[in-house]
Amino acid sequence: MSTETEAPDVRSAPVLRPDDVEAWFSELDLTPTERADREGITSWDLVVDGRRRFDLRLTIILDPAFAVICWAHYAPPISDMFRKSYRRLLRWNDEFPFAKFSVGEDERPLLAVELPVETANADQLGLAIARIVGIADRLIEESKDWIWLGGRIPDQGERTSRNTRLLDRYARRLPELLDVQEA
Repeated sequence: MSTETEAPDVRSAPVLRPDDVEAWFSELDLTPTERADREGITSWDLVVDGRRRFDLRLTIILDPAFAVICWAHYAPPISDMFRKSYRRLLRWNDEFPFAKFSVGEDERPLLAVELPVETANADQLGLAIARIVGIADRLIEESKDWIWLGGRIPDQGERTSRNTRLLDRYARRLPELLDVQEA
């Protein structure tokens, strides 16, 4: 009878580096406006456009051993009846199962998609960003009262999305989000 024990099968999760994520941005034709590094966590700020919703601010956060988190400042702080707004966010969480709405410490609605380190790559990051932008486009009418004073969507004139290539790349995988028709 042996008293030796076998070493457990320890599988190390792949470790992502900030350089990996920055290479993905290049591949996706995205340019961050800012980068911050603190205590082993790196974040990047981006400004992206949908087909209808422009200048959506996203933050991509890399925890190298855990996940890549993509979240958007969906709207300014909520100032209307909170119960009504929270019900709307909860309903949207049911309608969009791969993205989650929440409220930040400053009462600002947030929209997030998380990518486990094990599956994170340029394609998954692009899909997550396209999903956020697609949801923002899809819900523009329902959330216009949060986003703009008086609930009026500003006239964008002839403006077109600076991220058309990104949206087109993922349109077949997110048709329910990216086939938005203008109102």
